Amino acid sequence: MTSHTPPPFALHAPDLSGNTSRREQLLAWMRSQGGGIAVIPTAPERARNRDNHYSFRHDSDFFYLTGFTEPHAWLVLIAGDQDQSILFCESKNAELELWNGVRWGPEAAAEHFGFERALDIGCLDETLPELMLGQPRLFTTLSRPAGPELLPRLQTWVTQATQSSRGTRATPHHWLDLSEVLCEMRLIKDAGEQRTMRAAAKISAQGHVRAMQTAQPGKHEFELEAELLYTFRKHGAQAVAYNSIVAAGANACILHHAAGNSIMRDGDLVLIDAGCELDGYASDITRTFPANGKFSGPQRALYEIVLAAQEAAAACTSPAYHWNAGHDAAVSVLTQGLLDVGLLKGTLEQALDTAAYKPFYMHRTGHWLGMDVHDVGSYRMPPAANEDRPWRMLESGMVLTIEPGLYVRPDENTPEEFWGIGIRIEDDAIVTDQGCALITRDVPVAIDEIEALMRG
Repeated sequence: MTSHTPPPFALHAPDLSGNTSRREQLLAWMRSQGGGIAVIPTAPERARNRDNHYSFRHDSDFFYLTGFTEPHAWLVLIAGDQDQSILFCESKNAELELWNGVRWGPEAAAEHFGFERALDIGCLDETLPELMLGQPRLFTTLSRPAGPELLPRLQTWVTQATQSSRGTRATPHHWLDLSEVLCEMRLIKDAGEQRTMRAAAKISAQGHVRAMQTAQPGKHEFELEAELLYTFRKHGAQAVAYNSIVAAGANACILHHAAGNSIMRDGDLVLIDAGCELDGYASDITRTFPANGKFSGPQRALYEIVLAAQEAAAACTSPAYHWNAGHDAAVSVLTQGLLDVGLLKGTLEQALDTAAYKPFYMHRTGHWLGMDVHDVGSYRMPPAANEDRPWRMLESGMVLTIEPGLYVRPDENTPEEFWGIGIRIEDDAIVTDQGCALITRDVPVAIDEIEALMRG
């Protein structure tokens, strides 16, 4: 294997030019703050039990800037008269690679991922204090450090640099947080990111279709989860983006119900909220369908309300609207629907003013989506976004979910025909100049299409 050959099982065709341009963008921002050194680690490995670790997953900020997926790696950026980007990673080791897989090694990693240089992770503690000399500012992700060791090690390196300088050279006396600027960068997805997210959405949709086709009364929730996992991996996804929710019957009224031993009964609805992660990017789809392939009257009535609410929210997902416009539109449709079927009383205005819908709809209508399933980015206008600031206007390239729902728990004040019905419909949307593109509609959403798919 030459230094130019990627190790087996590497992510598919990473957009290396995108990673390089992101580092350049971050370096430019660092210079605007006076320059200095940035230190960003990947995620730590986490033990599952004795001699066994959870599958490693890189830190999202680190991957966004590097494209590098191996553990025990750090990124160092120096912004000054001559910018530098340095990767610390594990060296080649034939014996360890026999057990754990092929590594890039510093030489090949520097060339392939576009770093000025890459060094053995073993020299990190020795090299970082030296690199900090002459750097008055230290940049890192203070708001969400990648692992508990970050801040103590940074403090140790700064102390060592200060002691060795003996007052002759600057050392980092200002610490600046990179979290907000990285959130802003990650919020707008470039063309390469959007292609990956569309591919992830297509795989997830195939998983949902397979689950619908194989569902029938008498099967367990975990059996449908297995169909999802099989389809995700068969089509190249590396993992699930989050723990899959598969909820039969009244379990659908538990928002994060994990797939378990419950059996789908004739007449139950099944709610599946599941998505894969492909090349570092998440997808997130929810569909609700009848186990026996046919919606009952009450199920159909509530489903049509939720679908209308999603359509109303999607119509407000464009650069002409702020973040919360879709939620407001969905709440209005859901509340009117609850009034129409007798689950609420009074007028629409009264029900909205008192938030009477909340026992049936208690979550938001969406969230940002990207490398993380609940991706970074403020929902209100920066800087220092808080509840006193206006909602952020949507922009082309943002990606979000649209996921209204209704959940009716047994209650003596509600009609019994609706008891135990939980419905959520969720699609992933890329904001465009004209509106939004729903990229997860390869799995049907209309009642007639769902019933036809299940018959087929």
